[in-house]
Amino acid sequence: MHAVIPEPKTMVAIKDLSLAAKTTIDGFMSGINKSRLKGDGAEFSQYRNYLPGDDLRSLDWKIFARTGKYYIKQSEPDRTISVQLMIDASASMNHSCGSYTKLQYGRYLAACLALLSYRQGDRVGLSLINDQGIRQIEPDQHGQQLQRIYDALSHMDAKGHFESAVAYKQAGQSKAKSLMIFLTDFYEHNDEIMRLLKLLAGMGNEVVLMQLMAENELQLQFKGFDALEDLETGKQVLIQHGSSRQRQVLDDYLDGIKGRLLKSNISYCLVNANTGPETVLLDFLKRRTLI
Repeated sequence: MHAVIPEPKTMVAIKDLSLAAKTTIDGFMSGINKSRLKGDGAEFSQYRNYLPGDDLRSLDWKIFARTGKYYIKQSEPDRTISVQLMIDASASMNHSCGSYTKLQYGRYLAACLALLSYRQGDRVGLSLINDQGIRQIEPDQHGQQLQRIYDALSHMDAKGHFESAVAYKQAGQSKAKSLMIFLTDFYEHNDEIMRLLKLLAGMGNEVVLMQLMAENELQLQFKGFDALEDLETGKQVLIQHGSSRQRQVLDDYLDGIKGRLLKSNISYCLVNANTGPETVLLDFLKRRTLI
């Protein structure tokens, strides 16, 4: 793949989310061989002879008029789905990635995923979550859906902490089972995010977790600082620069999250919020073709 996509700091700076998403998706799609997109989700495949009990609405009457024989039109099954994008909007998402925050990167990535889903003919929705509750846009495919999602993303703020999983049970109570993509830094106090993910998966949804981490977090590079402030509790966390022990703790933490999720049949993707979204988008496209 040779996609030409500007750096995240350039795209995040664009206030028009629809423009940022379109620029990214167009560049991404130009770099790969476009798969056949479904549109309405059902395309003609082949004919077969009529059999007693077949639905008469599937008969091709034009062929009958020409040949006097009954043929059934077979179509590929509808493979469009509901995609529910979920964003952790708690205060920890205000962590700086340099010129932007993890929340700003998350909204940009969510806008790209929404546009990609919409172009594939899928119903797409959005859930924004923090201790103020949940703002939810139900999955749909109508003409104004993308703009509603862009507007909600543009006006969201990161504040408070992530509330109890029980409070967000409504997030998975859609009439149709969904592909639920949850963007979060996975900062939790009492296992609340993990319990929510298990709850959503237990309701029959396919759940994908995208853990957003800044480059400085992944590399433990906090030059000029001896302590970090917990954005949700205000507590100070001391930094031991160059500590191999802290590196091991981070690696064990990430491996632990991945292992627990996979045991619950929840897919996991670690996202460096200082890099372009190409890898995430490609993974999504591959996953979408397998559904």
